[in-house]
Formats: sequence, structure tokens, C-alpha cells
Amino acid sequence: MVTTSQPVNYPDSDGQPMADNTKQFEAIVYLKKGFDLLFTNAPNVFVAGDLLWYPVQGNNKLRQAPDVMIVFGRPKGDRGSYQQWKEDNICPQVVFEVISPGNTIPEMSRKFQFYDRYGVEEYYIYDPDRQSLDGFIRRNGSLETIEEIEEWVSPRLMVCFRLSRNGQLILYRLDGQAFETYEQMAERVQQEQARAEREQARAEAAEQEIERLKAQIKALEQQSKD
Repeated sequence: MVTTSQPVNYPDSDGQPMADNTKQFEAIVYLKKGFDLLFTNAPNVFVAGDLLWYPVQGNNKLRQAPDVMIVFGRPKGDRGSYQQWKEDNICPQVVFEVISPGNTIPEMSRKFQFYDRYGVEEYYIYDPDRQSLDGFIRRNGSLETIEEIEEWVSPRLMVCFRLSRNGQLILYRLDGQAFETYEQMAERVQQEQARAEREQARAEAAEQEIERLKAQIKALEQQSKD
């Protein structure tokens, strides 16, 4: 009797929504796009949101989809899922989970155990409803609680964590510049575009003035010859 092994399928979706409410979604977008911008010029830093991570080849049941994950040492690019054995066996070093009312304690416990077991170096949990932030860092082979998370600086990301007075998570670069929200990014782009348009209009007006002066000088030269 001849048996053949069937290739294992690794689905790109677990059927779960990315976010349960607007607060959670906005926080995920804030983190994902903020890290995209932070690592724009770092070709070997991969940032993903709600992407399934499979740590073990051959096991398509063993997986998690962090709300945001950052992988150092892997190139940017599109992926249907993060299959670790195809990525030089590099696990995501930093993961974020944004809590929603649908998250249960057993579920979050399973996530912690997964991230702890499969090598995550830094794990952050933000709850926009309770206005709380918790963090864990790998020490002595396991994830341990970060006791003072306010003003904490991530060793991997080199960003500072703060909670605003209304409990909003704000991340700061080491130069003191805060991550922008999507609306702030859009406003900045509009302002830059408007400034570029003004500069172009001034350049065109200056060019027209130069041409006018050239024509005036030419006319005066012609009059002097006559």
C-alpha cells in the first residue's frame, strides 16, 4: 500500500475580525502606521497588522495573529501569513495586542503562553477602555512583567511609551517627536502639498516677472537703436 503525504495548507485568515470596535481599530492603525513610518528607511524591518504567524512547519493549528508585530531581520513585502521556517526561522521580536470587550481572560492567557513559548522579546497589551498599558520583556528565557511601563523605552523599538491624561497610548521617538495619528499624517501631507503649491506659484510668478523684464529691456534696447 502506497501512501502520499499531502501538503499542509496554512490559511491566511482565521475568520476573526481585526477589531471589535472603533477604539480598538484606531489604536491598531495608530501603532501599525506609526511603525511603518518609523522604519520606512529600514529595509530589513517587517511590520504587519493582524497577520497570522505560524511558528512550526507542519502544524497549521498552531498560530496567532498579533494586532501588530515587528520583525527585525526580515525584508518588507507582502505576505499572506508569516511562516517562520520561510523567514530564516526568525520569530517576531515585538508584538502588540489591543484589548477589546470580546477578549476573554483565558484567550489572553493563551496568547501570553504562545508568545512566551515561541520567543517574543517584547509583548505589550493596551486596553483603550480601561486606559491601561502592560508590558513584558524577555529575561532569563521567559517573558517577565515590566514594572514601570510609563516612560518605558523599548530596547528593540527605541520608542518611549506614555499614556495621556485621557488614557490614550502615545509613543514617542527618542528625539521627542510623537507618533502621528492617521488624521495628523493626512493633515501634514495636505499642509506640505499646499506649501509646495505656493512655492511653485511663487516660482512661476518670478519666472513671469523675469520674462517681463527681459521683454522690457529688449524694447528699450530697440528704441535706443532707432
